[in-house]
Amino acid sequence: MRAMVYVGKPELELQEVPIPIPKENEVLLEVLACGVCRTDLHIVDKDIIPPHLPIIPGHQIVGKVTALGKDATKFKLGSYVGVPWLGGCCFHCPFCLRNEENLCDFPVFTGFTRNGGYAEYCTANEEFCFHIPKTYPPEKAAPLLCAGLIGYRALKLCGPVNDIGMVGFGASAHIITQAARHLGKNIFAFTRAGDKNKQDFALRLGAAWSGSIEAPPEKLLDAVIIFASEGALVPQALKLVRKGGVVVCAGIHMSDISAFPYKDLWEERVIRSVANLTRQDGLEFLLLAEKYPLAVETTVYPLDKANQALKDLRNGKFNGSAVICP
Repeated sequence: MRAMVYVGKPELELQEVPIPIPKENEVLLEVLACGVCRTDLHIVDKDIIPPHLPIIPGHQIVGKVTALGKDATKFKLGSYVGVPWLGGCCFHCPFCLRNEENLCDFPVFTGFTRNGGYAEYCTANEEFCFHIPKTYPPEKAAPLLCAGLIGYRALKLCGPVNDIGMVGFGASAHIITQAARHLGKNIFAFTRAGDKNKQDFALRLGAAWSGSIEAPPEKLLDAVIIFASEGALVPQALKLVRKGGVVVCAGIHMSDISAFPYKDLWEERVIRSVANLTRQDGLEFLLLAEKYPLAVETTVYPLDKANQALKDLRNGKFNGSAVICP
């Protein structure tokens, strides 16, 4: 099969590699689509380092089950399924025993510790695959598996609040703005100053307000989710939230957070991160996505143009999500 492989160089390499064989509890998927995530950029930019190379990136995978491991019983051949970032856990560490497998001491990550979906086929642990609503074609379903799921977990970590800011209006924010509106939340979208395209995009998807963080709305917000990877945004976001408000850092990597006065954190404001997802998050979000159809905006690239997709993501060349379709 063809695969785009990361070997430690600035660009992925198109290679011919063997089609993987599913282990006992795994399924083999024909990859129909794989979303392009900022985490993939962090890998090629060496912000985060895979434990071994080579590795096939990609962790927003939608595929068709074409073979089953001998102990795999969750799906039938031909099933339409999705694979997220969290690809496995140990099931026995203190976190797993508390149903917090997102914090597992021995996790498996799709496209980082095991090969992912920038390929024509991949394998996945059946316990960490999800049924995908058939109302979403593959290229529209793929971004739900990380942009959607991590965004949904970040939304949950805001707590039972109403007015929520989103800093960085990209793949996650454009999906979660719609989900949040269906849940009765008011969304305030923060983009780069002067980026009228993104601001209009946010308003079109249901944001109550859109503008730059340098010229915020007059009211204080209950919570702010930061999807961008710039640490300097954290002190700015603290100024946007009320007493007891929450700032949620939704990325896997962030540049250093600049110093800020204690008064900006005081009055029980909270800064917290998001780590991966639980399978329960996945079930909840995909049920929501099935009940309330989400308009997922995508730009599609062929497999051999994965490097161009990453470059365009870095430079903000599209709204919504980039998706690779082998």
